[in-house]
Amino acid sequence: QVRLVESGGGLVQPGGSLTLSCTASGAFFSSARHFMGWYRQAPGKERELVATVDAGHATTYADSVAGRFIIFRNDAKLTVDLQMRGLTPEDTAIYYCAAGASYPPSGSWGQGTQVIVAS
Repeated sequence: QVRLVESGGGLVQPGGSLTLSCTASGAFFSSARHFMGWYRQAPGKERELVATVDAGHATTYADSVAGRFIIFRNDAKLTVDLQMRGLTPEDTAIYYCAAGASYPPSGSWGQGTQVIVAS
């Protein structure tokens, strides 16, 4: 397993932007094949895969966030960030960073960070 530490959650107004960051251990980040991603879970709903990025920087997005969210990794900083724009109340959830050797990443999880979109 890899240790994941998230940061960047908070309260934001509708239409606003927020960036979440996930820091992973170095050994995992340098492995040739791995996937990292962001999930979210809203109250009363199942956990949803939001976006993923692999070791080659290829990305995937859920339809609900495509065009608004961007996932990118910084190999020098060992981080995977989720840039979120055009936020709506429907984006309110606890966001989790995840990592794994296969898709979708689920072998290791961060502690979660709360995002609340409200005016």
